[in-house]
Amino acid sequence: MTVTDFEDLVIYKNSRALAKQIYDITNVSPFKNDYRFVQQIRAAAGSISDNIAEGFERQGNKEFKNFLYFAKGSCGELRSQLNRAYDVKFIDEETYQQMYKDCKRLSSSILRFIESLKSPDFVGTKYFDKPMNSNEHPSG
Repeated sequence: MTVTDFEDLVIYKNSRALAKQIYDITNVSPFKNDYRFVQQIRAAAGSISDNIAEGFERQGNKEFKNFLYFAKGSCGELRSQLNRAYDVKFIDEETYQQMYKDCKRLSSSILRFIESLKSPDFVGTKYFDKPMNSNEHPSG
């Protein structure tokens, strides 16, 4: 199966779902009152899908892999910010645990995708995980 649009990639779909969750939780007090933190965490979440899209559109495996590593790095940044949001009680434990797991899962999926691009048998984009289901998320 050949993918012609980055929107077809499961990692892209999952990164969008995660970013939507971030927007949902940052629209609620007391989180929404910390404007700088809201900007930071939204930027990190958006950076994941943006890097996947930009790398895909570069149309070269080497550049695509580099941008996927950037996306993976943004997952780490987002996890760190989720830790901080939990520590200052902007999110409850259930929300924190679910979003943290979603972040880890997405990071692992991105890494598996990168590894597939390195394979000499690579002939097209493969799907590794099913899309996240909105009912899996406490805010979805």
